[in-house]
Amino acid sequence: MSDPHRATSLLRALARTLSTADIVETIAYVVLSVAVAFAGSLVAILLVPLVQPGHAVAFAGGLLDAHGDIDKQALIFAAATISFALLRWLASRMGARLVARYGIGLRRAVHARLIDAPLVSLADLTSAEIANVLTHNVELVIQGFSALQQLLVTCVTSAVSLAFALWLSPQLVLAAPLLVVFALIGSRISTREQVQVSRQYVADMTRLFWHSEDFPRRLRHVRSFEREEAEKASYGDISTRLGYGYRRQLELIASGRLVLELLAAVGIAAVFMLAHRWQGFDQSSLVAVGLLLGRLLPYLVSTRQSFQQLRLAAPAFELWQRYTHLESTRPSSAPARVPLAGTTLHIERMRLNPPSNGLDIADLRLHPGELTSIAGDSGIGKSSLVDVLAGMMTPEIFVARAGHRSIEFGEYRELVRHGAYVSQSVRPWQHSVRECLLWAAPDATEAMMQRALIDVGLDKRLADSDRGLDTSLHSSSSRLSGGELQRLLLAQVILRQPSLALLDEATSALDATSEIAVLSALKRCLPQTILIVVSHRSSVATIADQCLTIGNDLVTTVVGNTELRRATSLAG
Repeated sequence: MSDPHRATSLLRALARTLSTADIVETIAYVVLSVAVAFAGSLVAILLVPLVQPGHAVAFAGGLLDAHGDIDKQALIFAAATISFALLRWLASRMGARLVARYGIGLRRAVHARLIDAPLVSLADLTSAEIANVLTHNVELVIQGFSALQQLLVTCVTSAVSLAFALWLSPQLVLAAPLLVVFALIGSRISTREQVQVSRQYVADMTRLFWHSEDFPRRLRHVRSFEREEAEKASYGDISTRLGYGYRRQLELIASGRLVLELLAAVGIAAVFMLAHRWQGFDQSSLVAVGLLLGRLLPYLVSTRQSFQQLRLAAPAFELWQRYTHLESTRPSSAPARVPLAGTTLHIERMRLNPPSNGLDIADLRLHPGELTSIAGDSGIGKSSLVDVLAGMMTPEIFVARAGHRSIEFGEYRELVRHGAYVSQSVRPWQHSVRECLLWAAPDATEAMMQRALIDVGLDKRLADSDRGLDTSLHSSSSRLSGGELQRLLLAQVILRQPSLALLDEATSALDATSEIAVLSALKRCLPQTILIVVSHRSSVATIADQCLTIGNDLVTTVVGNTELRRATSLAG
């Protein structure tokens, strides 16, 4: 944030993230902060007659003198102090509410943009960075927003206190240039190191997410290679850099705070020295000015920390912006959804990229109630093909028909929108079996959920659990295995009753016999669903109605039911 243009650009971008409600409440917060500053300054002035009985400050026509009655002066002081405390409490609550709502908006905005982003735009993003953006990175931005609030309070309080001081002693206007010089020196206390430390801290936090991601599976990998010590050293290196960054931030805050406190001490001392040399200077006013300037010291102490939080929030906010600027796949006005049930899709020609050399698909017919298997070596483009068939990625060329009607890819996407996509790497993030199933089908009854679990062969496993559908997915005593989790996700597909179901290695954790049994159950339970299965097992061909094979030369062939049965019998 040392570059003024960059700082101004970030502040403008930050202002654009405020909603109308945020702006209105911010204005109210500023007004309330002014009231708090006014009440605090008034309390400082009312303290003078109590410190120096009989020496009221010449302010507001002697109204605050209370006719020399020390009891009345004490009551007035107590009332003003209580009012100040209540106003400050209200301001703190309003500020907390504003920061909380702003944080909610940041998280929702970046998560919504990621949910709506096209798959292509996410291809170069790491899962660790995405996790960081959704969690800790947003927290840094929120802390920066809170720091802006504190700086706002500091500016308002300083302005009101100095205004009161000059009102009490207009002669102090001669010290104004000195105060301005000290303020400018304090505001320019920033170093290149602070910016570098802030940026490195954000980058190292992303690296820490890499080491924390999917830890149980990562641990098995590390142990199998006997690389525990190397892993500890790598994690320790990142932790050391984070510790150094955090330490340097606190050290720089402390150094800056020291400079600010020294400047404040010199400035206030200089004001008093000037006042004593001024003929006819009222001593009571001098005490009041001292109290007014003294109440600014706590704000000067917090100012340095607020600036440091802003420097740390700057790279975090830039990263947040980069994600919120991802394009969206949602059309501004989606065409009316056309039901796909009972309709055959005929893809006459389709070309997609990746793979880099392009993959051409020709004469692929997808019939409801039939299973199409996709086979080919790893990395040859099967997942990209499934992404296109799911309507999540746009192909280079698309020529297709729905029934006897020609359709563009946009209409195809609408036809298959009521779909279901399950990948081998997806794991349920819900807390219980019931929550997982209701996520897929919110209107599902208990009987429907039980029936789906029977169809995928998971009923006996849950029968052994005392909690049944409420069995926890994350508890060590009831944790489901990889194959059981895949069965649970396939139960979601049955409850969903999609027009198109795509299973990308979604049965990889099952043995061959169980895989055939579960896929057969899916065909039986989904008579109106186009079922597409990616599997490395040739045995899937025994229940498939057709097989699309991608050769190493990226030439695709589609073999129908008869040919599949003949090939399977010859292989047997």
